[in-house]
Amino acid sequence: MISSMKKRRQGRAKPLVARKQWSVAMCINHWAMAVCIVILIISGLYIGRPLTIGAGETWQKFSMAKVRFIHLIFGFILTALFIWRIYLAFFSRFHADWKDFFAWLDLKSVYHQVKFYMLITTQMPEHTGLYGTLQSAAYGFLLLMVFLVVITGLILYAALYRAGLGGAIYMFSRHLEGVFGGLAGARLIHHILTWGFVLFICVHTYLAFWYDIVSKRGTISSIISGRVFEHSDI
Repeated sequence: MISSMKKRRQGRAKPLVARKQWSVAMCINHWAMAVCIVILIISGLYIGRPLTIGAGETWQKFSMAKVRFIHLIFGFILTALFIWRIYLAFFSRFHADWKDFFAWLDLKSVYHQVKFYMLITTQMPEHTGLYGTLQSAAYGFLLLMVFLVVITGLILYAALYRAGLGGAIYMFSRHLEGVFGGLAGARLIHHILTWGFVLFICVHTYLAFWYDIVSKRGTISSIISGRVFEHSDI
């Protein structure tokens, strides 16, 4: 009787419990940065190829000025959010996650996670930090892209606006121009990074939903609620 009860208990699925994974600050930073990047992509692509170009010279229409103003405002907001995210990575009271960005150094875990995403194995990869190995590489690369798009954006901004902030950073941006191959090089890198963000959004959204469906841990809702669901040991 006792042995049969133990078998039934072992056969039952372990209950799910909510565990806090993200702080409120990280959730806000994530969604605010996502909104900024989407608006910057749309406005940036419009600036590069205006839809009204067939109606005459772009400088004769005030619509370009409005789009440029929106692009600049959200560019500065993204800069502030990036600085805030770096601060959270080192000084977050809940979880300073800067070490988690180096999870990709575990090559054995990388190999296992690649097999899982390629449907070669059904065993879910385990990780002790906030991110899996491929996630750490992807998010680290995303922050690098944000850093580069902010730097190239400031270079282009200072080259056009010589008063206020533009004038304050002009001398510094002039030195950085050479690193990126001049203004043309900085603009090209800025444009390439835009498509890098588009690609990242597509892949990130697909894998986030796919992993949420497979793991049933509430991964999508966790970035809103801050909590994921795990099987209890009880």
